[in-house]
Amino acid sequence: MADPTTDPRTDSPTEAPVGESVAPPEAGWVTLASPEIDGASEPPLRMRRIVSQLLVGVLLVLIAVTVGGTLASRRLAEREAVNGSAKTADLLADVVVQPALTDQLLTRDTQSIKEFDDLVRTSILKDDRAVRVKLWGRDGTIIYSDQGDLIGKRFALDAEQREVLANHTVVAEISDLNRQENELDRGLDNKLVEVYRPVWFPNGKVALFEIYTPYDEVSQRTTQLWRGFAGVTLSSLLLFVLLLAPLLWHLLRRVRRAQRQRELLLERAVDASATERRRIAATLHDGPVQDLAATSFVIAGASAQARATGQTAVVDELGSVSASVRTSIRALRSLLVDIYPASLAQAGLGAALADLAQSVRAQGLEVQIDTDNDLGLDPDQERLVYRVAQETLRNAAKHAAPCTVTITLYRVPEADDAVVLDVVDDGNGFDVAEQISQPEPGHFGLQLLGDLAKNGGALLQVASAPGRGTHWRLQVPAGGEEAR
Repeated sequence: MADPTTDPRTDSPTEAPVGESVAPPEAGWVTLASPEIDGASEPPLRMRRIVSQLLVGVLLVLIAVTVGGTLASRRLAEREAVNGSAKTADLLADVVVQPALTDQLLTRDTQSIKEFDDLVRTSILKDDRAVRVKLWGRDGTIIYSDQGDLIGKRFALDAEQREVLANHTVVAEISDLNRQENELDRGLDNKLVEVYRPVWFPNGKVALFEIYTPYDEVSQRTTQLWRGFAGVTLSSLLLFVLLLAPLLWHLLRRVRRAQRQRELLLERAVDASATERRRIAATLHDGPVQDLAATSFVIAGASAQARATGQTAVVDELGSVSASVRTSIRALRSLLVDIYPASLAQAGLGAALADLAQSVRAQGLEVQIDTDNDLGLDPDQERLVYRVAQETLRNAAKHAAPCTVTITLYRVPEADDAVVLDVVDDGNGFDVAEQISQPEPGHFGLQLLGDLAKNGGALLQVASAPGRGTHWRLQVPAGGEEAR
């Protein structure tokens, strides 16, 4: 598309076609319609597009369900694993650990520690049911650990450990191996299930029994839960799609049928409008116009007879009546051109614009036309060009006269062979921005022209300023609808 601030045929900001607008460059172009901004109509519905959107929607739902189901399954599996570990630790504490506690173990007697260690490894740590076992004193000293290097070391108890010792409760959670007492466990998995509960020595002193179980159980349980959840979810989703598909197909067919009916109604309305305009034009041409023409001949004959008999007063009256009849004939013929420009379909756009120029009569209005041949426009585009020229010429006759109007129609090879209509006058001009934002009551010229060009997929611009004339430019893409 050529630069709208220059003449498309010269690409020069100073040169212009015949009758160049005197609108100042600083006035700038205002775009009223553009094919890049305004689409002529919505694209038709297509089954492939609807099915693709449905498949994309189903895929997104599957992704959301997969992610949400995985997170929910993992949380549920962790809760079950924590509860299971708590029950296991409680059972081991009552059955294995509590009966084996001795006062000598509390004093870290070597033989007692060895015997307790053998019991732990044969009854608790075997078969990987647990990976770590510890006994804590109330002061934070490790009484026993399956990692012998930790025995006798002292660490500060956290709030949960102190609460277990004080309230005699059982606490189970996913472990945090970043704590200081777990420095030897950091080579293990990042997560373990950790359980605390109190145990008592024969002398009545309380100790904290701590056991770590593998996190693998959580992963296994998550997989089991997810499989059950996914089976129900996917089957439900598939059933929903199968139930929705016939309904969607039916609705789509109805929409497409309604769309086709609307298009047919629009086509019939346009055809009916054109037919009615032709009928009205034919009726006016064959009726009132012919009658007025015959009346004009009769008046001319009567005027000649009156002049021959010396009836001067009658001659003057008949002359006045004859002038009025001729004015009415011209007005009706102009109306015929407006209603149905027959020359547009018969003789082409150039002839129709010439007839249009002849039909416009205003005091001090002069119209010049310069058009190229073989523009290659389809009938709809020719009607668009004609209607824009007609409306802009009317505006010039109504608001800009006395002035000279130049209508130029040409093809622009630099703009993909687009056809450009320039309508330029050297009249009063106007403030475009003000007319757009605050139009005068009953004045819809800019809006109508913009809608007209928008519906035709064309570019329409105007440049004007008070006292500096007006320049209208319509740019129509080559090749009709297919070129858009």
